[in-house]
Amino acid sequence: MPIPEAGYPLAAAVSPRVQVTEHTGSTNADLVAAASSAPAEWPHLSLLLTTDQRAGRGRLHRSWTAPPGTALAVSVLVRVERLPDFARGWIPLIAGAAMTRAVAAQVRGTGHTAALKWPNDVLLDGLKVCGILAEVVPGHPDAVVVGAGVNTRMPRPDLPVETATSFHALGLEADEDRLLADYLTALDEQLVALAETHGDAAAAGVRGEIESLCATVGSDVVVSLPDGAALEGRALRIDPDGRLVVQAGPAETAVSAGDVVHVR
Repeated sequence: MPIPEAGYPLAAAVSPRVQVTEHTGSTNADLVAAASSAPAEWPHLSLLLTTDQRAGRGRLHRSWTAPPGTALAVSVLVRVERLPDFARGWIPLIAGAAMTRAVAAQVRGTGHTAALKWPNDVLLDGLKVCGILAEVVPGHPDAVVVGAGVNTRMPRPDLPVETATSFHALGLEADEDRLLADYLTALDEQLVALAETHGDAAAAGVRGEIESLCATVGSDVVVSLPDGAALEGRALRIDPDGRLVVQAGPAETAVSAGDVVHVR
């Protein structure tokens, strides 16, 4: 989808700066560089987006590319001075939950369902429609860039893997402006709530919100761990640090990082 002539007025009503670029290598890389060199020009919830990202990155250093006009690449700068260091691991989970809420609003009443896969992939009918990557701005530890790639108009043959989907592949049309506005609103709400409880995710309602959206909790899973091992069991809950608690036999293991596969 080309950039709309009207721009993104709903998103602009939430964000103090919405910058649209016709194409780029990576919105995350661009925003990290811009916020590092001119921090005063990029206030909280500043937004950089394109529908033609050519060298995007996902978690675990994976590449993320899409044919021009088929996906929305959006990076948001969040300023988290009020958030204790120990609670900042919740930022990518909060972003995933916020995008899940935004996608759910898009498909409400259609029979399609949106859910979160721990830690921050967004699923549409059980297939990945969006991934999230958060990066701290070098030299500015209180500034975090949160990138999201949403498959909007990607035809089914262009989907990178069988476990991916897009709005278009499901016969849906995404309202990108509304999607962005809903995402930014939910993201800010949850970050503010977490800051106001001094990083207590349970008291802020953040942990409960994420668990309620998370299809991983209660599912049988296989988790590929960073050391190459695999953990197979039942995902029980998200712990106070945002880790996924998996029961394998009699033992419970808290996973802080790993690739999760829901066992069907």
